[in-house]
Amino acid sequence: MKKALLLVFLLSTFLALSQELLSPKNTFTAQDTLRGSITPERAWWDLNFYHLNIEVKPENKFISGSNTIIYKVLEEQQILQIDLQPPLKINKITQDGKELKFTSKINAHFVQLLKKQKKGDFNKIIVHYSGKPKKAKNAPWDGGFSWKKDVNGKDFIATSCQGLGASVWWPNKDHMYDEVDSMAISVKVPKGLMNVSNGRLRKIDKETNTYHWFVKNPINNYGVNINIGDYVSFSEKYKGEKGTLDMNYYVLHDNLEKAKKQFKDAPKMMKSFEHWLGPYPFYEDSFKLVEVPYLGMEHQSSVTYGNNYKNGYLGRDLSGTGWGLKFDFIIIHEAGHEWFANNITNKDIADMWIHESFTAYSESLFLDYYYGTKAANEYIIGTRKNILNNKPIIGIYNVNNEGSGDMYYKGANMIHTLRQLINDDEKWRTILRGLNKEFYHKTVTTSEIESYISKHANKDLFSFFNQYLRTTKIPQLEYIINKGKIKYRYTNIVEDFNMPIRLYIKEQEYWLYPTCKWKTESLNANSGVVIDSNFYIKIKEL
Repeated sequence: MKKALLLVFLLSTFLALSQELLSPKNTFTAQDTLRGSITPERAWWDLNFYHLNIEVKPENKFISGSNTIIYKVLEEQQILQIDLQPPLKINKITQDGKELKFTSKINAHFVQLLKKQKKGDFNKIIVHYSGKPKKAKNAPWDGGFSWKKDVNGKDFIATSCQGLGASVWWPNKDHMYDEVDSMAISVKVPKGLMNVSNGRLRKIDKETNTYHWFVKNPINNYGVNINIGDYVSFSEKYKGEKGTLDMNYYVLHDNLEKAKKQFKDAPKMMKSFEHWLGPYPFYEDSFKLVEVPYLGMEHQSSVTYGNNYKNGYLGRDLSGTGWGLKFDFIIIHEAGHEWFANNITNKDIADMWIHESFTAYSESLFLDYYYGTKAANEYIIGTRKNILNNKPIIGIYNVNNEGSGDMYYKGANMIHTLRQLINDDEKWRTILRGLNKEFYHKTVTTSEIESYISKHANKDLFSFFNQYLRTTKIPQLEYIINKGKIKYRYTNIVEDFNMPIRLYIKEQEYWLYPTCKWKTESLNANSGVVIDSNFYIKIKEL
């Protein structure tokens, strides 16, 4: 049986490599498939627990340690895939004290298990590794390890790995579909420094200067982080929907006073997002903001911050309306990911719009809560200038392809348009909260999100989502006004697209129901028709 499985693996590897060599340019490689698909060597086991235990040596930019992986056997197989990216190397893998053989295909490592894997059993392997991890060139977009110094010359280090993959710095099952149920993180750092990671700090081993953190909730692999620096902390208690939430802040010593002022946006964020999106999903693990030497990232319960203590995005308003300077972009956006990315997580990175579209949209919800709906509308409409429409929002499945960067502001404007279609703010709020309740701590697909919203909005949104997520077409409403009548239709649309549209005549609200065919209605107006700009469409008066 073991020989047969090994032969199947070798054959599949040969076919994947052959396909890679014969494929034309700009197609996906065997490595893309090994990273982006639920391979047979991943599918048969389910993650239960990680203990990542490492030492970081800044002077050599070197790390070493192990990851203990506890898993449940779903099917009786003997080859298990672990991911770790060069230049890091696996030194050995053990199970029950016995060293295991493994074969490697660059980032993917296939472990030949000796122990019979019986369905329902919980088993454990320990992966020992070491090396100099990839240095981040432009974190967080091109991530890895950021090896920096603070203004006092002390080491200031952080990890970021969205898209690139958590296996760039630690060995794991590097696919989004399977989240570990809980996790321990132990990090040994030089004296005079501390490490901040996800979850709660359980213990500091003062003799070795090792920080032991524990995450009680499921966590996605790229949400795991380490942050090392000469930190000082302060905290507050937030009275939230699920009780008292610990909100802790870790910043460099020299920035303490600035942080105490700037981080007042954090409880404001929590209040507005609990209103709109539901309870913060990780009360058991607390909420942290941690200063890092890059812009920031949505690491679960350990949100990283590098926005230079300025409002906006490094002091700029991405909407051009002025509203973007009313809040610290990184605090609001990255913390918004606690609901969409960390609570609700895409199964495949092709569906990353679920993370980014809803979170970009949440920026306007923050404004809505504190400054009103008009401010929120102006902000989200203002962000349209950042849309490229160069490729569809949804990527290609099973090859680690995340689709277009338009998942941010095109996606946000799509969701904003949905709010207009529902036309009932309390119902809309119920849907947003319902998503976070229905898919609490789950991985999801686009179709699941589409189905949930369609069902609870009581609308057929199939063509709506196809239009905005799967094409680069923006619907164009063409209309003619003549003798008090309006003649109108949609162009540049997918099949069966029939989104209603709202307009105003002398502040009186009307609804039109365009399709690809011309329609005519009497509106008793020859001028003064205003198409509602909250709908993300193009408008052409003929």
